[in-house]
Amino acid sequence: MADKLLLSTAYFPPACYFRLIRDAAIVFLEREENYLKQTYRNRCMILASNGVLILSVPVTKGDRLKAPVKDIQIDYSKRWQQVHTGAFTSAYGRSPYFLYYSENIFSILQKKHRFLIDLNQELLQECLTLLNINKCINYTSSFEPATLKPGDYRYCISPKREQVFSSKPYIQVFGEAGFVPGLSILDLIFNLGPDAALFL
Repeated sequence: MADKLLLSTAYFPPACYFRLIRDAAIVFLEREENYLKQTYRNRCMILASNGVLILSVPVTKGDRLKAPVKDIQIDYSKRWQQVHTGAFTSAYGRSPYFLYYSENIFSILQKKHRFLIDLNQELLQECLTLLNINKCINYTSSFEPATLKPGDYRYCISPKREQVFSSKPYIQVFGEAGFVPGLSILDLIFNLGPDAALFL
């Protein structure tokens, strides 16, 4: 068990993110780092009929490269909420537990969170509840550069890197060609429901 876990904020991150939280004594989410594009901070990957689909929450333009992640605002000029809920429904509508869990998740998505970090936090809490993981989530108050210290996973969990570890294989709606690892936690939750935590 890691004494202190440090993670980036994330939008429906993969199962390994939740396994780390489950096994940690203390959990901190980074909110002082400069925002990084093309990461799980504002995107997730799901398994659709045509393969892996990447969904991104659009953020407002500006000097994003120098803006702390806590100040990144969501861009509602695009219809991303409808696109995401439609994609989730198309990908998981036939999964065993979609009808049980989608309503609460979609109600969070339909809110007008101003900041990305607030949307991610509410979705994280919902997913932790569904996984029966009871942890207090803290936020950093200052930025510390990445280190090799145990527990610092801010830049390890990324769509551009191999997964830290993968969940055990399970049956996926569109998994005819074989198990696809590294997908959003929603894939695990919608497919396995109450047993999802056993596959982290």
